[in-house]
Amino acid sequence: MSTLDAKTRGRTSPGRLRALDAYLCRFESALLTRVDGPWAQGVFVDVGFGEHPWTTLESAEAFRVLHPELTVVGVELDATRAQAAQVHAGPRTHFRQGGFELPLSADEPARLVRAMNVLRQGPVERVPEVHHALSRFLLPSGLLVEGSSDPEGSVLAAHLLRRPAQDAGLAPAREALLFHTTFRHGFAPWQFRDWLPRDLRRRVRPGEPMHDFFQTWNEVWQHARDTGYTAPHDAFRESVTRLASRVSGVAVDSWLLDSGYLSWRPDGGICP
Repeated sequence: MSTLDAKTRGRTSPGRLRALDAYLCRFESALLTRVDGPWAQGVFVDVGFGEHPWTTLESAEAFRVLHPELTVVGVELDATRAQAAQVHAGPRTHFRQGGFELPLSADEPARLVRAMNVLRQGPVERVPEVHHALSRFLLPSGLLVEGSSDPEGSVLAAHLLRRPAQDAGLAPAREALLFHTTFRHGFAPWQFRDWLPRDLRRRVRPGEPMHDFFQTWNEVWQHARDTGYTAPHDAFRESVTRLASRVSGVAVDSWLLDSGYLSWRPDGGICP
């Protein structure tokens, strides 16, 4: 175990990350399907799959609609869980014991690394070091997705961190922040606060960019409700549309809004 690693409860539910899979299939399809040069060997890595490898298997199914030959590697810190998952292994589906120092070989570059619900504990000061470790095998322009969701996947927030295209030795750039809700518990912007990535949760305080973001989103959401958009989905869509007029980098793609996503890509990336 690396000094960066910390054990988690490891409990997850089927379908918890399906919304994230759907987003990646739609907006990162080029990343998932690219096969030129080293990308031919590029793998998808699911870090911390827990007691049961539902998330790894569901992602493999979703991504292989786009790339049938995609190799998928599920990584779990607990050796017993990693061994139990072997019953689901196959020629292109592997389960390995390991942590943030990913158990990949030199001929297994990663196109996509996902680390959801594995950084909720531990010193926040070490998050950049963990991000750097997780991105070590990423191909240039490869993506690291790191964040949290509630147990059912009804509320989710995640960093999208991109490895620089020109210099793979650099730390990944904090490109965007992705939010998603299924509206299972209604909707209000502040619902996302407790599910922010580890390094952003303590930044939601006056004077910080994350607080300003949520404060503005809450204001436009309240105004949307006051002007007749009372259903959770309608209030969400209208609030994001209004937020985009006040905060740069908020996407207003129809598919995102219709499906309960907010993508925020401010100039210069997400502030640490």
